[in-house]
This record gives sequence, C-alpha cells and structure tokens, in this order.
Amino acid sequence: MAGAQTIEVAVQVASAAGGIPGEAVIRGWVLDAIAAHGALDRAASEVSVRVVDEAEMRQLNGDYRNRDTSTNVLSFPAGPICGLPLDAPSSLGDIVVCAPVVAREAREQGKPAEAHWAHMLVHGTLHLLGYDHVEPAQADEMEALELRILSQRGLENPYTLT
Repeated sequence: MAGAQTIEVAVQVASAAGGIPGEAVIRGWVLDAIAAHGALDRAASEVSVRVVDEAEMRQLNGDYRNRDTSTNVLSFPAGPICGLPLDAPSSLGDIVVCAPVVAREAREQGKPAEAHWAHMLVHGTLHLLGYDHVEPAQADEMEALELRILSQRGLENPYTLT
C-alpha cells in the first residue's frame, strides 16, 4: 500500500541506571534517523531498543563481537524474511544501549548526556539501515548523516570534543 508508513519502536529498559531518556524521547531519535534515511521498502516496520547495564552489554559484546568489554551501543540488523506479504510488518532489527557506558562517556567527553544518548540512538539506527564506518568513505557518509539529524534538533557535532 502506498502512502504513510507505520514504524513501531518498542523500548525496553532493563537498567537501573539514572539519566535514561524517556521512551518517547528514545522513539523520537530512532524515528528521526529512519526519516532522514528516506523511504523504507516495506509498508510497516519495527525496531526494538533495549537499554541495559554493563553486565548484559558485556555478554552481548562477547557473544556477538568476541570482545570482553561493555560498549555504548550495539545494533543487530534483521535479515530479510522470505514468504511474508509485502505489506506485512518487518523488523529492521534491534538496538542495545548501555546506560552506564553512555553516561560515563558523556561525562568524560564533556557532552550533555542527552546529546550523547541522541547520538548513540541515531548511530545505532543508521547501522540497522545499512550504514557502517569500517572504511573512511563509509564513515564520512554515516557521520555526515548523523550530523544532519542531530543538528535538526539543535545538537552540536558529537565528534568534536569540548
């Protein structure tokens, strides 16, 4: 069906850390990144965001990236699901954000916590949409889009440390 797309963003908070943005704020950043990317190829899509503590993030990072440490954000893009009707909802994937790591990085980098949360959610969403930063040209493209999305909400360049 042509027309408006429905994008569901499910948010799970599995962290007792303070300073976690509200679900509406988290959804907003994810939707901003999806909108900036452009049209999706399905009529409806779903994204899951899970906010975790360091133990869970360390486990995920070890299991999926073979790294025995916590990280700020991980993205798990969903693969294509064969056999579903074209208008059936599909998952773009899952984003996992580690609340204590994001808070610590914001303090260490002298950034407002909200700005760092925004960057991590936009960054994670862009990974679900196929963006990467392995090669310099890829990094330039992804960072330029991140900057455009963040600046639309009045946030500064996250790659410039204050």
